[in-house]
Amino acid sequence: MKRTLAIDIETYSDVDLVRSGVYAYTTSPKFEILLFAYSFDDDEVKVIDLATGETLPNEIILALEDEKIIKTAFNANFERVCLSKYLNKKLSAKSWRCTAVQAASLGLPLSLDGVAQVLGLQKQKMKEGKELIKYFSVPCKPTKSNGERNRNYPHHSLERWEVFKKYCAQDVEVEKAIRKRLERYPIITSEQEIYVLDQEINDRGILIDTKLVEKSIECENIHKEDIYAEAQKLTGLENPNSVIQLKQWLLENGVEVESLSKKTVADLAKDAEEDVQRLLNLRSQLSKTSVKKYEAIERVLCADKRVRGLLQFYGANRTGRWAGRLVQVQNLPQNHIKDLTLARDLVKNGEFETLDMLFDNVSQVLSELIRTAFIPKENHRFIVADFSAIEARVIAWLAEEKWRLNVFNSHGKIYEASASQMFKIPIEEITKTSPLRQKGKISELALGYGGSVGALAAMGALDMGVKEEELQGLVSKWRQANPNITKLWWDIDKAAIKVVKEKSFEVVGKIKIFYEKGIMFITLPSGRNLSYIKPRLETNKFGRKGITYEGIGATKKWERIETYGPKLVENIVQATARDLLAEAMINVDKKGYEIVMHVHDEIIVETPIGKGSLKEVCDVMAIAPEWAKGLPLRADGFECEYYRKD
Repeated sequence: MKRTLAIDIETYSDVDLVRSGVYAYTTSPKFEILLFAYSFDDDEVKVIDLATGETLPNEIILALEDEKIIKTAFNANFERVCLSKYLNKKLSAKSWRCTAVQAASLGLPLSLDGVAQVLGLQKQKMKEGKELIKYFSVPCKPTKSNGERNRNYPHHSLERWEVFKKYCAQDVEVEKAIRKRLERYPIITSEQEIYVLDQEINDRGILIDTKLVEKSIECENIHKEDIYAEAQKLTGLENPNSVIQLKQWLLENGVEVESLSKKTVADLAKDAEEDVQRLLNLRSQLSKTSVKKYEAIERVLCADKRVRGLLQFYGANRTGRWAGRLVQVQNLPQNHIKDLTLARDLVKNGEFETLDMLFDNVSQVLSELIRTAFIPKENHRFIVADFSAIEARVIAWLAEEKWRLNVFNSHGKIYEASASQMFKIPIEEITKTSPLRQKGKISELALGYGGSVGALAAMGALDMGVKEEELQGLVSKWRQANPNITKLWWDIDKAAIKVVKEKSFEVVGKIKIFYEKGIMFITLPSGRNLSYIKPRLETNKFGRKGITYEGIGATKKWERIETYGPKLVENIVQATARDLLAEAMINVDKKGYEIVMHVHDEIIVETPIGKGSLKEVCDVMAIAPEWAKGLPLRADGFECEYYRKD
């Protein structure tokens, strides 16, 4: 039996951990590990006081480097990266197990104290922790009373320091208690393999064009000063950024508004008089935060000009999808500028006046250039490949919607095919610019998970020219065209309700649903489980019996959440798409390609010029796993000298 070493550490750095991430945090010359708490197997917890001169025993150093000894921690990435820096040796993730991931896979909170509270453990995280971390782990403000020092050391408060040591030891106890409670639900082998790859990708990071970042921030600042001055001159207002002052000016110019939201300003600008229109355009530019992500990149930047730790494994604990962190690469602005390289070069060279002359909206240009700040290293290029219509393919496969599978096994034009199916018109008659294609597209985007008229409107159907009185007809036509998908929603709903009511086991096509120890599990085709804690039947918003469960809701708090068939299907489809991406990344990695980032269903590979190919990457991604036989996968992509949308 393998030995297990449970670990928790307390650290110091002058870099903000929350805003900059652990990789930049540890690159500071002032970074140090203060306390190291540990426990082998069921042994008592010991604390090594590194801050006061104690050293790590050789047994611990050897254990950290020995891949036969399992290391555990809650959010193991932090401990592993910090200890790699401390030992000046990269510690492989292969022998590390993350209790936070294990908890997230069961739908539990993402924090140690949150998990301990939900599980009702006897061992709980000490409440004094936040205050102690603030005192010892981050710089302090110099004052006369503290002798103008900018840091607190153990000798400045020996009493607090002893409590800090107890706090560190207690975290190990809590982590062990969580692990003990969850041991019947271990991380499956395939997920551990994916976790290790995830850690390697985060460790590798991605190179940044620091000149572009620097010049973009400079350009934005100059541009904002210019448009602020223009707005002052146009309005005569002391502060044209003031909502109250702007509303009054607009009223005096014949325009009464309740809000100055982005959409309101854009709508008003369409038909406004020249001066008002110009002011509203200036307002849009002043309110646009084009450089927030550039500034985030600067905070996260490591000494080698790479950013790391942008992706959180199992960040979305309902589905297991990755979540963006720090720079939030999952919601980067898209780029639509035709002359992207020209705009990029003008910014890098500081030719801001030329940029302003050639492009209508400098703030928008800077926003669209954010993607291009991510670059391959010298003599390398990016291969960017993503799954084509992955969720649409997955739901068609799960529901066995034959006509959709035929589309994906042939031409792949799902919007045209959907319109053809809905309106009983030959697909050849539906062109790219056809209004019917638009209706097919918006229906595909809005209606796959039980959406109705409201979903169509929220997706922008009215803005696309669809009349309000047409919306219900689109819903009906889409559902009639996709009877198997519609049936899947309510089959899953019926089965889940039965499982919760009878604490039983049900199979719906490729999906298994069962109840165990206060949790409803949904087993995906991959073998991975989705978890719904403490499910029960209650009257839902539709006025009928439905399922509620406990989880992190929209308020980011632990609460009861309603669900029903179509929503469960959405979870299943998105989770399955995630599993397909994970398998694809494993396979691409095994082919020798170095993945530096992935965004939604897209993989970004950094590979030497002249080696590898886009075709090979796409072909590897399109291989369906053993558990997904019959699922028609396709990947498309491009090669580039900086990250962008094709």
